[in-house]
Amino acid sequence: MKRYWVATIGMLVGFVASLATADDWPAFLGAHRDGISKEAGLIERFPPGGPKVVWRAPGGVGMSAVVVAQGLAVTTWNDAGQQWLVALDAETGKLRWRTPTGSAYENAMGNGPRATPAISGDRVFAYSGEGVLVAARRDDGEVLWRVDAVGQAGAEPSDYGMSSSPLVVGDRVIVHVGGAESAIAAYNAADGELSWTAARGAAGYSSPTLLELAGRPQVVSVTGMEVVGLAPETGSLLWSFPFQTDYGCNTATPIAIDGGVFVSAGENHGSVLIDLRPQGERFEAQARWASLDAKSVMRNEWQTSIVVDDKLFGFDNVGAAGPVTHLACLDAKTGKELWRKMRFGKGNMVYADGKLWITTIDGELVVARAKADGYEELGRASLAGKTRQTLSIAQGRGYLRDDQEVICVALK
Repeated sequence: MKRYWVATIGMLVGFVASLATADDWPAFLGAHRDGISKEAGLIERFPPGGPKVVWRAPGGVGMSAVVVAQGLAVTTWNDAGQQWLVALDAETGKLRWRTPTGSAYENAMGNGPRATPAISGDRVFAYSGEGVLVAARRDDGEVLWRVDAVGQAGAEPSDYGMSSSPLVVGDRVIVHVGGAESAIAAYNAADGELSWTAARGAAGYSSPTLLELAGRPQVVSVTGMEVVGLAPETGSLLWSFPFQTDYGCNTATPIAIDGGVFVSAGENHGSVLIDLRPQGERFEAQARWASLDAKSVMRNEWQTSIVVDDKLFGFDNVGAAGPVTHLACLDAKTGKELWRKMRFGKGNMVYADGKLWITTIDGELVVARAKADGYEELGRASLAGKTRQTLSIAQGRGYLRDDQEVICVALK
């Protein structure tokens, strides 16, 4: 059995590595879905006026981030009564193709598709606001297959829209669907046929990820009610941990810390580091540390935290989607707070070259040193309008968008 899992891990790791070069950003939160880029030699401080803008391209309304791989910068948005999957030339910003994925998505909490696409091999996968999963040909955007994933599960779209960014593992594409008997579903990447379903209940707003835990690869997902670890090949349940928030607002992606799984949610819920203990073919999930309720030190509203060298950096949102958000750094193994930048404001962050690259909801790009002894800001520049998207880092450039433009800046 051990030999089998070693082989499986090698296969999956090899597949993920084949999706893009080390300098690409092919999916939500990057190649490994942890918000970390391996690029080096990036600027330490912004020049006067901010980083150089390489190009700006007209865009549309939506909450999808930009993914970058194989010469394309891809995102989704509303425009002219449609939801579009759009590919721009990563070097120039010129439109390469755009493909409609459904009628324009509208929601009281903001219009436009939520989920971020994934580029994998010769295909691009996108998930619409209503929960339609689409596979398009990378070179020209031709739709290869389309599945009403939420409808197939007998479910209704989440109140604030389907925001599960597709995860490609091997020959499967995995998203949250929110069915009473199938919260999570995997589809064959070649033809869209249903491969397996898992868990139950509300989809929530998080995205699944692939983590290696306790010596085996696992699809880890936070639904609206719980955290689950699944076998990638079959969807069989390996472990579960209750994590229910008001309104099912689990949005941040799980991340691996010291052999465990870190999850966090807003609405004054808090965070937990979960350890796994082998129990035969499954695992028992237990909290190593927990920081919950109104006194929590880390309540990620929609932002996924970043872990670097056992330091956990993240946004702590106060109250039920309240306006006050602090920036905090914790000892990742223990949950002990190391520092806090009070009232920093809402935003997102990624990591590259020893620095945190933070995008604020007001459209600023902030660069800060990733260190344990306090907040050190290195630069701040206004680049965009209101935005909830992360910065994507690829080939020495940063890609960001708002509801009007996609923007590419030089980071080397």
